[in-house]
Amino acid sequence: MALIIRNNLEITLPVESIQLNDRVRVRTGEKFPVDGVVEDGQSSVDESMLTGEPLPIEKRQGDPVSAGTINGKGSLIYKATGIGSDTLLAQIIDMVGSAQNSKPPISRLADKVSSVFVPSVMIIAILAALTWFNIGNTPVIVHMMVAAVSVLIIACPCALGLATPISTMIGVGKAAEYGALIRNGESLQRSSELTTIVLDKTGTITEGKPTVVHHVLAVNGSGFEVAKLVASLEKGANHPLANALLHYSELTTKETYTVTNFQSIAGRGVKAEINEECYFLGNAAWVKQQKIDNSELNDFDDKYTLSTKVYLTDTKKILAVFYIEDPIKKESKSAIKAFKQAGLNVIMLTGDNENSTANVAQQLNIDEYHSELMPDDKLNWIRKLQGEGEIVGMIGDGINDAPALAQADVGFAMGAGTDVAMESADITLIRSELTNVAQVIDISQATLANIKQNLWGAFVYNGLGIPLAAGVLFPFTGWLLSPIIAGAAMSLSSITVVTNANRLRRFKPNRK
Repeated sequence: MALIIRNNLEITLPVESIQLNDRVRVRTGEKFPVDGVVEDGQSSVDESMLTGEPLPIEKRQGDPVSAGTINGKGSLIYKATGIGSDTLLAQIIDMVGSAQNSKPPISRLADKVSSVFVPSVMIIAILAALTWFNIGNTPVIVHMMVAAVSVLIIACPCALGLATPISTMIGVGKAAEYGALIRNGESLQRSSELTTIVLDKTGTITEGKPTVVHHVLAVNGSGFEVAKLVASLEKGANHPLANALLHYSELTTKETYTVTNFQSIAGRGVKAEINEECYFLGNAAWVKQQKIDNSELNDFDDKYTLSTKVYLTDTKKILAVFYIEDPIKKESKSAIKAFKQAGLNVIMLTGDNENSTANVAQQLNIDEYHSELMPDDKLNWIRKLQGEGEIVGMIGDGINDAPALAQADVGFAMGAGTDVAMESADITLIRSELTNVAQVIDISQATLANIKQNLWGAFVYNGLGIPLAAGVLFPFTGWLLSPIIAGAAMSLSSITVVTNANRLRRFKPNRK
């Protein structure tokens, strides 16, 4: 349902009733029902589902908004410019469907072997029968039938038929033990062939929750007093970093001052009077504009030079500076190191801003990254890499990652991500940990190696048994293989394949 303004009246109607150029009101915490352009009001909008950007974006008159994004603490009136299939969200859905349909088929090694092996065996059985019929010892018919039937029995491709599915079944189960749900056996096999891993940033490499990671106080500054001032200013704030700063202050105190003359200054921060003194909480542009003294501030920490900085000041000096980041998951660094050790090219694609992306790339030693991307940009990057001959694995968690997940040769979706991301991916990670991807790659490589062992073992086994069944030793030993013994030998080949496949149950990924 949506609140639509018609004839100066606000009426609640189903979303499908919205028409182009309708004026729609969106209140605090509501989702935007269609695409449009803001006509009245100011608010912050959570666009993480589309861009991956963890921080809400300030929206005011003239700014575009997209269906499915979430309004923050403010009320907006906007004009509908895209409805139904014309919305960005609907276009993403179309891209997912298109990518799924264009995914290259994965060859089945067992089918290729069997397609040659089976007709070859039938031809050999006929040739063996004809040879015995023409030049064999008496009784000719008996020897002819025994040789032909023995060839067909010993070469029965049961082992070839078991070689792939039983290893795949065990491999999929083993992957589940390590927190990865695999949609099909093809995805497991394809994971062993990857040459490039593409990662989203927000929610995949990072936690997706902006946090104050560090703060610096002025000389002789009081942490309790600063936290109380921050809580007082932020309780009426509407800017994107408010939640992170409120959480920081609540860790120290839940007390607040009485605030008067509160103002939200667009593109700068918030300003208010507390105990008849003016305080400001905002960005460096304000500090520079007001020529506020920072001489009493302790040394800045070079470690956080790329973090988002928020300053608390009075009219004369800076009281504190806060460094805000989207924390990197603790296992991300070891996982990316494991990808590189496996010879994979690691690339980060994100809708986040350049500074934040560069900061994460620097900390995790990611050489190639691209920021401020829309969903179709990520999709095009995957296609570009595939066009260069790369076999691409994509790891993501949001709606904005869905087209790229579907297009990739293997898509890995974080279990804590959106439903559409998991639906588009080939593999879902239950624990949303990147280390699980490295483990799945290990398991897939072990599984594919096991399948090849089974296929070659079955092929060599049958290849040696067929001449014996045809009677090549009869001229030298007078011995002709009985169909009963051939049946037992055929069963033994199946037992061998099953036994070898079960070795996977004891496999443990090397990269932890």
